[in-house]
Amino acid sequence: MFLIAVFSVSVVSILPTVAMTAINYYQYQEALHAESLRPMLRVTTHAKLSLESFLTERLSALSLASRMTDMAELRDTDKLSTILKHLKQACGGIVDLGVITESGQQVAYAGPYQLKGKDYSKQDWLHEVMRRGVHVSDVFMGHRNLPHFVVAVHREATDGEGFVMRATIDTEAIKRQVLSAGPRPSSDAFIVNHQGILQTPSRFYGKALGKLSLSVPPYSPQAELLEVRDSNGLPLVVGYAYVEDSPFVLMTVHRLDLIQESWISLRRELIVLLIVSIALVLGVVVAGAKYMVNRTRESDQKRAAVLHNLQYTSKMAAIGRLAAGVAHEINNPLAIINQKAGLIKDKLSLSPELPSPQELIPPVNSVLSSVDRCKTITHRLLGFAKHMDVQPEEIELPLLVQEVLSFLEKEASYRCIQVDLQVEPEFPTIRSDRGQLQQVFLNILNNAMAAVEDCGKIEIGMVRSGPNAVEVSVRDDGVGIPAENLGRIFEPFFTTKKSSGTGLGLSITYGVVQKLGGLIRVESKEGEGACFTVELPLEHRS
Repeated sequence: MFLIAVFSVSVVSILPTVAMTAINYYQYQEALHAESLRPMLRVTTHAKLSLESFLTERLSALSLASRMTDMAELRDTDKLSTILKHLKQACGGIVDLGVITESGQQVAYAGPYQLKGKDYSKQDWLHEVMRRGVHVSDVFMGHRNLPHFVVAVHREATDGEGFVMRATIDTEAIKRQVLSAGPRPSSDAFIVNHQGILQTPSRFYGKALGKLSLSVPPYSPQAELLEVRDSNGLPLVVGYAYVEDSPFVLMTVHRLDLIQESWISLRRELIVLLIVSIALVLGVVVAGAKYMVNRTRESDQKRAAVLHNLQYTSKMAAIGRLAAGVAHEINNPLAIINQKAGLIKDKLSLSPELPSPQELIPPVNSVLSSVDRCKTITHRLLGFAKHMDVQPEEIELPLLVQEVLSFLEKEASYRCIQVDLQVEPEFPTIRSDRGQLQQVFLNILNNAMAAVEDCGKIEIGMVRSGPNAVEVSVRDDGVGIPAENLGRIFEPFFTTKKSSGTGLGLSITYGVVQKLGGLIRVESKEGEGACFTVELPLEHRS
């Protein structure tokens, strides 16, 4: 009972705690995860806008310079050098400047190299800038042997010759744009092209123009985040943004385990809190269950003691009801004793000679027989009235019922009530408590005697009801029990005997039969009598 109480209360108490902890665990994890990723997305977006602004600024400066100067002026190296100087001051990051005809010949150049006269007619970028008006190249080494990329704008012919103005941009300039993503020591930021070639050096994935080991994310017009794993299975969060009108993809890489350090600490605290809560709940439950079980045990013990006393009181009440019949039964042998003793006295006092032994033996035998009869009656009555603990023993039910009937035979004889006992052949003995069975059948038979009219009939039947049980039925032809009372006759203090009943007899009988491992049931129709059936196991196991 203690373990059942602890288990049931613990489950009811702990399950909500575990459920709430699991819900909080999930919610905190999701919230912290989102909170950790939001700054990464914001930084990636800002870096993308910064890089786009950087490229737009230089393309716009080139376009403005090409539109404000005609081809004849641009062919002048000094003029072109002056324009380069102004562009460097205004924008920065521009290494050199060249003017290329629509046929692909570089007719003017300002910068640290001798590139005037270089032919670009077979370069794909030239065709692109002619078609689109602007061009931003991938990073490449070229004859400079340094990573760089070029931007170019096309000026269409209006009143003069069309041409392309081309500027070389130092990658150090866009590296500074990448650094605006502000990577932490455990993070990385770099630019790749659409083919996965690094355009700027990476902290973890190699130098510029090397192949990136991660896959290039799919195109999106806005900054996005992906959760991936690298070649070593390490969980990563990758922020990326495609830079418009360029071959560049800005990427930031963050280690997820380092991002979630705060979550790991909070998770540890949640688990510790759950363990402490469960320990406290179990402590309170065990203490409470122990207290309640002890109180219940004490209550059961008191209830058992009260029931035992109530059974004994009921038994004494039954004996009180039988006292008149017992007294009458004892009076008969006492009258015989008195008569035979008087006869012996007369023979001894009136006859001058002592009577012969043959004359005295019959009355003496009659006296002794009557004394034995009184002894049997009183012993049986005292044995029935004794306080006895439950002591299972081998019992022959027919003899026990006949013994109970012996208390009622004078009332049955006086009221002309016929009592028939029918026992099935080879009826088995049972192992149960004699005293309690006596009380059960005395209560049932007393009720039957009270229910029948004078010259009525009571039938007692004993049969084997199964391999391990027997049935004893007591049927009378008395007044019967109303249908509305059948469900209540075993309730304490319920009685139909308004003047004499206490309502405890059948209630006690019901409890005793259950304690002996049996069942009791009743069938009745008002005006046609009632039948009480007691089913008992062959062996009672307490």
